[in-house]
Amino acid sequence: MSIQVNNLTKFYGQQKAIDNISFQANEGEILGLLGPNGAGKTTTMKILTCFMPQSSGDVSVCGFDTRKNDLDIKKIMGYLPEHNPLYGSMYTKEYLTFVAAIHKLDNKSKHVDRVIEETGLSKEKNKRISELSKGYRQRVGLAQAIIHDPKVLILDEPISGLDPNQLIEIRSLINSLKKNKTIIFSSHILQEVESICDRIMILNNGQVVQDNLIENITENTVQSQKVLVEFLNNISEEVLHNHLDNVRIKQENKRLFEISYNGENDIRSLIFDLAVKQENKILEMKSKGSSLEDVFKEVTKKN
Repeated sequence: MSIQVNNLTKFYGQQKAIDNISFQANEGEILGLLGPNGAGKTTTMKILTCFMPQSSGDVSVCGFDTRKNDLDIKKIMGYLPEHNPLYGSMYTKEYLTFVAAIHKLDNKSKHVDRVIEETGLSKEKNKRISELSKGYRQRVGLAQAIIHDPKVLILDEPISGLDPNQLIEIRSLINSLKKNKTIIFSSHILQEVESICDRIMILNNGQVVQDNLIENITENTVQSQKVLVEFLNNISEEVLHNHLDNVRIKQENKRLFEISYNGENDIRSLIFDLAVKQENKILEMKSKGSSLEDVFKEVTKKN
């Protein structure tokens, strides 16, 4: 495995930001790191990238110890921080050439041209970074992170500021990069994490509260069930509550409702009985699976 973390703890003074967490990440995998603000995501990534020392615990990146081999790790690591630190006075291509020189890359222009093409910066390469939109500055940040073809890529909010078309392009790029890399990806946009990542790890209060493959993330986590029901005629939310016990109702319009309930019993028969009693008809009724958002709310609420 490319990244191995054992019993990692980090204090800021008396405050414990990371609380004895352990996890691993493998080559060819995109690990999504989620959590509410202050959960410890950015602190974890700063420790992995050797920008901050841990208080205790062991962290290994491609066999290198973060406390002993920080220079070795930085050579094989690409990092896009949340607040993308760029030199605004430099031109895009000039800046990427500067980064290539820092990494002591042979044939710098070849590497610069490659990442400009990969990140869609061809039309912006001769502009000052300060003149770029936020989305294009994010692309420059991603370009500098991958210019030296790192084995490990840490991306903290990489899709912030991108428009829908840019999202599609960057999503495709990140997926293509995972073939021979380990990628840790953090974002507040849950739908993008769900579409990009192979595995999800959720932090809350400095602890790992969920770690699972994306296809298994909702299993054994969300206790509530959901039914989406559309009636032929208008029906009030009050009528539904009077007939159905212990449910949560989200009204989409006067005929369409999302009904959530706890327990194993299927309430669809009760909804059907209600429709008959109200001399109404059901146009559509189907169970609705739990989403990553449901899981996120559930596990961060528990802690």
